[in-house]
Amino acid sequence: MKKRAASLLLAMSLLLSTPALAAQDGGFVRSRTYAGQFSDLPADSVFYDNVAALYEYGLSVGKGDGTFGLTDSLTVGQAVIFAGRIRSLYRTGDAEAGPAAYGGGEGDAPALPYLRYLQAEEVLDQALDGVLAAPATRAQMAHVLANVLPEEALPPVHDALVTEAYAARRAIPDVTEYTPFRQDILALYRKGISVGSDDAGSFQPDARITRGAAAAMLTRIVDPDLRVTPLWPSASSARGTTLAGLVEPGTYVPSPVTGTELDQSIRFMLASGSNQLTLHYPGLSVIQARKVMENSLAVVKTYCEQSYNSVTCSFTALGDLTLTFSAAELSPEQNALCREAALSAAITVHDRLWDDGLLTEEMTQWEKAKVYYDWICENCTYDFEAGDTSLSHLPYSLFEYGTAVCDGYTGAYNLFLKMEGIQCMALSNENHIWTVADLDGSMVHIDTTWGDSGSQPNDYYFAMTPERSWREHAW
Repeated sequence: MKKRAASLLLAMSLLLSTPALAAQDGGFVRSRTYAGQFSDLPADSVFYDNVAALYEYGLSVGKGDGTFGLTDSLTVGQAVIFAGRIRSLYRTGDAEAGPAAYGGGEGDAPALPYLRYLQAEEVLDQALDGVLAAPATRAQMAHVLANVLPEEALPPVHDALVTEAYAARRAIPDVTEYTPFRQDILALYRKGISVGSDDAGSFQPDARITRGAAAAMLTRIVDPDLRVTPLWPSASSARGTTLAGLVEPGTYVPSPVTGTELDQSIRFMLASGSNQLTLHYPGLSVIQARKVMENSLAVVKTYCEQSYNSVTCSFTALGDLTLTFSAAELSPEQNALCREAALSAAITVHDRLWDDGLLTEEMTQWEKAKVYYDWICENCTYDFEAGDTSLSHLPYSLFEYGTAVCDGYTGAYNLFLKMEGIQCMALSNENHIWTVADLDGSMVHIDTTWGDSGSQPNDYYFAMTPERSWREHAW
């Protein structure tokens, strides 16, 4: 009996904190007026309008101490209760009628009838079974809310905008194909329920959802006037680009054997914004460790726009090998400054070319790549004095000093291409490195270094077939 009483008390508490909504003509109406009921809701709070609306729609009366709890966590169960009430009100005109038909048995969690109702309505699947008492992540909140109303009531008004910006990696950089509930998260952007937490629209899928953020999402569901429009950089601006965001995320393979597996782990590291990777090879010898280092550095150089061209390692008797990538003789702080300075300069050039009309939406990838090819050739001089540790091996030198050698040329060029969403990599032999890119569906080789061999850009080295490139520099 004590367990049953505790369950009933919790249920009553939830009912008091989330009273029934009012509905009219199939929509939602505000049945109360907010007049400062929550002592922790300042007028300049980013969530003020949403929390006030949550109160006025009857979705919450706050906490017993007179606060709303803006930064408190919301549980999965509480998120499900909110969603169940909204769905029931929309479908029946009564916030409790739908869940009431799925009343739980003795000892059931208060949120269980709401979960069962949403599952019966095919709003939710079984992904949240057994985690109702846990703090909800933002990704889980997206899963709860994405389909709570049908499309005619909650249309994807920003579908094209979100699809284009996300595909070009100009927005939502922390949501990848491996992110739980990825499609539900994107649905919130498409429907005007979320614009993310920064200029790039980052969603922070693994972070706990706060009551303030939940209020924003919930009230945007019920009130079209509160829905939001993303203000991301347009295609003509690379503002918000990050070096990590230019890498196709990989899956961490702790003991890679094949080149493909090693590439996955390297991409996992780069896309995480890190320059360290720990691999595990039990019984590793010094000679074997050196081979892993060489193979790993070769993979990193295919991403030369990231400005790493050297590697050190440490390994333990247990076989844990930690690789640290950098640029020769630069401290970690110096390397970070060079990387950010190169990216910033590339963004400035990119945006200026768009602003000046030298790049346009109507251009093909081939045409855009040619604009950048010409710019590189016209704005850089080969550094014949460069030693092994020269900055000319980095894109930074091309932008800062106008001098580079082949990996500096190629790194800067690949940086431009990737900002345009053009897939590319660096290919090398013992003496040289150049670009391989997918331009409008065709794989071509582009050598900006040799293209800059005269007073004018030499187009012979632009968009070479693999066969021609092999004749010029076999690999």
